[in-house]
Amino acid sequence: MAPRREPPADAHPGPFPDPVPLPIDGTLDLHTFPPREVGALVPEWIGACAEAGLRELRIVHGKGTGALRRTVHAILARDPRVESFRLAGEDGGGWGATLVTLKGEGTRPPSP
Repeated sequence: MAPRREPPADAHPGPFPDPVPLPIDGTLDLHTFPPREVGALVPEWIGACAEAGLRELRIVHGKGTGALRRTVHAILARDPRVESFRLAGEDGGGWGATLVTLKGEGTRPPSP
């Protein structure tokens, strides 16, 4: 099941009354999420990817000051489903993206 983005209780209602399901394709772009949502979103997304048989993932956090990257790396370091993670190469976003390998046998790489 795809993770759903739930607005905070005090959020202004937007044009979409229901949560929007995220595609589970092995890539998560955090640019569209407030930083306060990352702590819950990333583990839920990892679980959805694992259920979909994805083992090679990519999280785009942007370059910026590095605060979001550090948050993502701390989440990944604590998640028992994560085998390893590393910054992407220059062709995959460089230090603005993190590549994640989940434990278990992979079936599909993330889409570009």
